[in-house]
Order: sequence, then structure tokens, then C-alpha cells
Amino acid sequence: MTGDFADAYDEQVWNVFGFFAYRVASRSDAEDLTQQTFERALRAWSRYDPERAPLGVWLISIARNLLVDHYRRNGAAPPRQSLDAVPEEQLGSEMPAANLGIDPDLAQALATLSPRDREVVALRFGADLSGPEIAAATELSLANVQQILSRSLRKLRAELEQPAGS
Repeated sequence: MTGDFADAYDEQVWNVFGFFAYRVASRSDAEDLTQQTFERALRAWSRYDPERAPLGVWLISIARNLLVDHYRRNGAAPPRQSLDAVPEEQLGSEMPAANLGIDPDLAQALATLSPRDREVVALRFGADLSGPEIAAATELSLANVQQILSRSLRKLRAELEQPAGS
């Protein structure tokens, strides 16, 4: 069973880190939250059921819960199930640090997205989840996930194509 977990870690660690890289401002926070995700996953490993959710979705569910806890500790109002309940000033304006591997212009453009839109983008491009996996993790419909991604990518493109200083 430990070998299975080690394989799961090797397969998913960068997806979990990528999710956090899109959501927090510092590399150390992203690393700490990634570590905590896998610590929780290891403790719950015997209860993981691949019939209920793919491995990546299960791990991202753990990661999302840890992210909510992270924002609570930093003074955000206690959210319900979604990160939408965390005040926007706590979620939407936090720009990832340059050492997270995200281009500073992209980080600035990401900060213009709403918390829900930014979360869906983080799940798609940071955690490398598919549309159906994002829908399962967020309890949104697949059509809604696709619409959020499409709208968010258009907004990001418009932000990135603006001339510098405008």
C-alpha cells in the first residue's frame, strides 16, 4: 500500500503544487500546502476509493479544503463549501510570487479574475484536471465549467494583450 501511495505522490505532486501556485502568493505557502495535502492523503489512503473519484480529483478536494483553512487562518470569514464565500480581497488580489514559476504578467492578469473563475483556471492549468474532473471537484456542471474557462481565458487574453502601462 505504501508503494501505491509513493506512486500517487510521484504522479500528482506537481499538479497539487500547481493548483496552489495559482492560488497563493508565496512559494513557501504553496510548498507547505502541498505537503499538508499529501500528509492528509496518506492518513486517509486506506479510505481512498478510485470508484468514487479519480486520484487527482480526490487529492484536489483535499487541497481545496486546506486552501479554505489557509484563508481562514489569515483572517478571511469562514467559507461554506466554496471559495466564493471567502472575501474577494482575501482571494482575488493575492498575486503569486515570481518564484512560483508563473509569469508576473500572468499573475497580474489572474488577480483580475473572480475567486471562482481563478479557482477553475487553477484547477485546469495548475492542477491539470480535465473539465469533467473540475466539475466533479467543484460540484459545478460541465457546461458551467466550460463557460467559466472560456470567459476567463478571454479575459486573461485581453489583460495580457493590453499595452504596458495602460
